[in-house]
Amino acid sequence: MKTAKLYDMINGWFIGNFEPSLYKTDAVEVAVKAYKKGDYDEKHYHKVATEYTVIVSGRARMNGVEYEAGDIIVMEPGEVTDFEALEEGTSDVVVKIPSVNYDKYTIYKKEKYIIDK
Repeated sequence: MKTAKLYDMINGWFIGNFEPSLYKTDAVEVAVKAYKKGDYDEKHYHKVATEYTVIVSGRARMNGVEYEAGDIIVMEPGEVTDFEALEEGTSDVVVKIPSVNYDKYTIYKKEKYIIDK
């Protein structure tokens, strides 16, 4: 028997092709994540992987749509999403298939700056 602590993992990820990992594989990545109200992940997409998110508790907003416990969201390769926890104690399980390193592409907002003369 093997045991571990979720807080020893990076951002809740505990299975996949990364370290630390309880099971190193290219087939899948699995995470259990907990959030505080207002926690936010920037808009991003994956070129290769499909990402499955199950809201376990609380409420979250992805792409302007609110989800609650029991909702499952499937993001196909190329689809852009962000994530915002709307309640304290929101948690989810995320499964990413396959486990591909460096397959997360963040989209940063381009700010317009006005120079006063």
